[in-house]
Amino acid sequence: MATNYTAKDITVLEGLEPVRKRPGMYIGGVGTAGLHHLVWEILDNAVDEAMNGYASNIVLTLHEDGSSITISDDGRGIPVDKHAATRKSALEVIFTVLHAGGKFEHGSYTTAGGLHGVGASVVNALSSELRASVKRDGTLWEMSFKRGKATGPLKKGGAARGTGTTVYFHPDSTIFPKVEFDPALIRERLEVVSYLHKGVRVTFDNEVAGKKDVFEHQEGLPDFLSKIIADRGAKPVHEAAFAQTRDTSPRLDLVLQWTEATDEHVRSYANGIPTGSGGTHENGLRAGLGKAVRNYIDTHNLSPKGVTLIAEDIREGLTGVLSIFVEEPQFQGQTKDRLNNPELTSAIDSAVRPALEHWLNHNRSVAEAIVGRIILAARAREASRAAQAEITRKTATTGRLNLPGKLSDCSSSGREDSELFVVEGDSAGGSAKQGRDRVRQAILPLRGKVMNTEGMTLAKVLENKELADLVTALGCGLGKNFELDRLRYGRVIILADADSDGHHIATLLLTFIYRHLPQLIAAGRVFLAQPPLYRIDIGKETFWALDDAHRDRLLKLYGNGRAHADITRFKGLGEMMPKVLWETTLNPKTRRLLRVEISDQIVTDRVINELMGKDASARFRFIMERAEEAQELDV
Repeated sequence: MATNYTAKDITVLEGLEPVRKRPGMYIGGVGTAGLHHLVWEILDNAVDEAMNGYASNIVLTLHEDGSSITISDDGRGIPVDKHAATRKSALEVIFTVLHAGGKFEHGSYTTAGGLHGVGASVVNALSSELRASVKRDGTLWEMSFKRGKATGPLKKGGAARGTGTTVYFHPDSTIFPKVEFDPALIRERLEVVSYLHKGVRVTFDNEVAGKKDVFEHQEGLPDFLSKIIADRGAKPVHEAAFAQTRDTSPRLDLVLQWTEATDEHVRSYANGIPTGSGGTHENGLRAGLGKAVRNYIDTHNLSPKGVTLIAEDIREGLTGVLSIFVEEPQFQGQTKDRLNNPELTSAIDSAVRPALEHWLNHNRSVAEAIVGRIILAARAREASRAAQAEITRKTATTGRLNLPGKLSDCSSSGREDSELFVVEGDSAGGSAKQGRDRVRQAILPLRGKVMNTEGMTLAKVLENKELADLVTALGCGLGKNFELDRLRYGRVIILADADSDGHHIATLLLTFIYRHLPQLIAAGRVFLAQPPLYRIDIGKETFWALDDAHRDRLLKLYGNGRAHADITRFKGLGEMMPKVLWETTLNPKTRRLLRVEISDQIVTDRVINELMGKDASARFRFIMERAEEAQELDV
């Protein structure tokens, strides 16, 4: 390492090279979320045209290769005349220069999702190929790029009717490890666009599946709310939803409805962009909503005896959509997942509170049903707290005292270097106990399939001994009493059989953790072990296959022209010798682990509800839509 640090050690990245060098700064990463962020950037530009009244049609095409996208709109079309400062066409500037766009001033756009002038150029920088076509003033203009650089000048084509912009791009496989778009994710985003911008016609042409979907919703958010409630299988407490529209700045569209669900589910958007991590607009909504409901309860002497209402009680079961439009949104980073405008908290609060309070006072039967739901939530919370306190009292985990009897704990007192394996079945637990590293690895065997906790109250969940033992072993509490600092292990690893039954058990455990211990997932503490389903012996070499597809790949790669392959299929972890289980699944140097992460909260919530919820029709529909993807189940 050089000891002198001088000017020659300073690297200056020009043009779009900073984007290619550090893509995570602009799109959050190069995984699935980052890949799809490219789509959202170009889509948001088309939506901005529609949002400001210049476009009424948006078409997104996922091409047959599954790895390239075309997005077109019938807006004004990107300007193609010469830019005074650069002497290049405005189109080339927009796609090749960071912080260049028409949204810094308010002459071209009143409100917009694209703000920083980097979206189009970032997509261009991270694409192996990008083509932009513009229809303006009766002429078609075209320009092509490769990895952020123009391959030629702007070309003037023939005559063209109408106006609009079309952008084709193919993400660069040298940047993204896997270039494969998720049609379901794209379809859902497009459908949301059609709800947020009523009257705009949005088309998804999925060439991979040979299917075309057209979305257009004249009612907007009320239709969206009905769909969300239906998808979640939540029964509304009252028929008519609260709806508020405000045209003055900040523009606001809001719909709310209380349901019998046990959680709050509000989706928020700023200038048409989903703010999954919330922000000041959500804070303002919660503040205004809480004040309005409390004022109604106090005015009509409806306060319950023996229980104190808290903000979480008021919002339990609440389902809603909040969409705001502001001239100068302050997003947290280019991924725009959170809105930070400090003035919006009080602005939304003062807008929502009087409108909701007026609605409650003029819909007394609805209001009383909502208040009854809130009081029920408060009493259930108190009962749950008492139940949890009772379990905590009986199974206090001071040091290593009073831990579950079937837990084989590790001897290490340090948290970060210790692991808890939650193992399917006593037989597998026995093998794991013998094969583990006793210093660092603890084993908690669970008997059979744990209960499905989707839609269940915390008090009901804690009545289940298997799950109560897991909570006790973890030591961090759950629900509102969760404290990450009290977690006794650095990693929580789900270890189930590699067959369909094992996958089901893992799904049940993940459902419980997602609903009642979501902080563990957010902290990156939850993992899935990957035990082999097959042992393949070819000559003197042994290979371990995770599933049928992996087995076939190994046979094709190593089996051709060599000795006969001897294949053993494990019926379960309990069949494995402790030494084999250590080598394949427990040993940190040789095992495979999958970290459980949530890339899209909304999609994850919907999928878990469809897979694990009480509505069998949603589950049937989910399975049938993915029938071709399913592997043959064990009989």
